Amino acid sequence: MPNANAPTGLMPRRYRNGSPWMGAARQYFVAAADATALYVGDPVVITASTDTTGHAQVTRATAGAGNRITGVVVGFRPSAPLQAAYPARPASQAGYVLVADDPDLLFEVQENATTDGAALTAAAMGKNVNLIAGTGGANGSGFMIDSTSAATTNTGQLRVVELQRRTDNVIGAYAKWLVAINQPTETGAAGSTGV
Repeated sequence: MPNANAPTGLMPRRYRNGSPWMGAARQYFVAAADATALYVGDPVVITASTDTTGHAQVTRATAGAGNRITGVVVGFRPSAPLQAAYPARPASQAGYVLVADDPDLLFEVQENATTDGAALTAAAMGKNVNLIAGTGGANGSGFMIDSTSAATTNTGQLRVVELQRRTDNVIGAYAKWLVAINQPTETGAAGSTGV
């Protein structure tokens, strides 16, 4: 059975040591001047600013080699902290985002290849890949792995750890992979070489 084409951006699944992700996230601020909408699953990167209460500011990360990532959006809060959570951060609206930013997290993400011949293979394990941006919507983020980007160079945004093993996912077009952030802002290293 072929894999479903259903991108949701990056979804935290577990830590490198095998421990499950239990929903831990840190709150960041997004300014009203930021004209890019954010969705659950979007990668974000810190900027050199904070809000008036000291929350670090983030913006949507840029897809492509060498572009760093702080973490991945897992939820939203409006700028008034005691209001109920809401499902997205509309463009040009101040608010708070909940970000899974632990550098030891592994994320599930779909690749963009539409045919098996162009898809990542078992040889991609340990290689670095880049993201491509897609349009977010009701299912969350549209970010995916750029299937053509697998390489050993240290500028790749993500490290391919393994295929997400479940009955509805096989190596081939639209496969879901577990990846680690290879260009994190939360460590001193700016990326390591793949194997």
